[in-house]
Amino acid sequence: MALPPVTNLLAFEAVARRRSFALASAELHLTPSAISHQVARLEAQLNVRLFERSAHGVRLSAAGERYLARVGGALSAITAATDDLRQGVSNSLYVHSAPSIASLWLMPRLADFARRHPGIALTLSASATHSDFASGQVDIDIRYGVPNWPHLHVQPVFEERIQPLASPAFIEQHGIEAPEDLLRVPLIQSVVNVVQWGDWFRSRRVQFTPGQFAYSFDRTAMALDAAVQGLGVAFDSSSIAAGHLRDGRLRKVFDERSCLKVQAHFLVCPQRHLQRDEVASFFEWMREHAVEPEAAAASRGATAPSFA
Repeated sequence: MALPPVTNLLAFEAVARRRSFALASAELHLTPSAISHQVARLEAQLNVRLFERSAHGVRLSAAGERYLARVGGALSAITAATDDLRQGVSNSLYVHSAPSIASLWLMPRLADFARRHPGIALTLSASATHSDFASGQVDIDIRYGVPNWPHLHVQPVFEERIQPLASPAFIEQHGIEAPEDLLRVPLIQSVVNVVQWGDWFRSRRVQFTPGQFAYSFDRTAMALDAAVQGLGVAFDSSSIAAGHLRDGRLRKVFDERSCLKVQAHFLVCPQRHLQRDEVASFFEWMREHAVEPEAAAASRGATAPSFA
């Protein structure tokens, strides 16, 4: 019998591991329909049902369990062999990143990386979906979220200060001086943030009833752009917004005592990737830039009002 296409095997392995066609599709950057078709083609070629499908989801059949035990090991061996071979390619580095930190924080600093490491050919891609290291393509993933990624090396990028941010003109126009003043102005929601407006109002002991936000976005970059345009007050990371703050397009509405501190961006990779000089160099370069003084991101506007 001819070997099944590798794409079909990867789809099968991802669904089997995730117990979900939707999660497998996100991992492999394909539609659920494409994943379903690949698994169906594999089942047709093998003439055996690999999954039991029900209203509660999918689970491996007995034949699927046996097949996974054999195929999973083979795919892992191929991945390890690919990594070993790529270690011999001394000038390649593939970094995948969450979108907003890639465009607003990483891109403005890449010229320094290129200057310090001229021999490294860097490929950078960005999407909200975490990379699948089993594919053997990505060296490093810069992820946003709660760090629950077992069997991977995880390193925080920086401690972020999440706080209200708005254009200087908006702050002056609405006379914002205290947290309670934000209850009467348009608020911008970044729906993917690990902390939200409700968390901030509770930290300031202000009664806040979540309702219809003036604007909601699923990307920090869009939420910050809306604030720059004077559409309202964003609640986001002053580290990611450093360029807007430095250029005076945004200003911190209050002083640093108003912020919530979180660690939500992480450098992630398999432990074996750290053996590559290119990966180790990128980790070290990121560590150096992550400790940039907060003053470097301060706005040129007037000092933000303080409150106890």
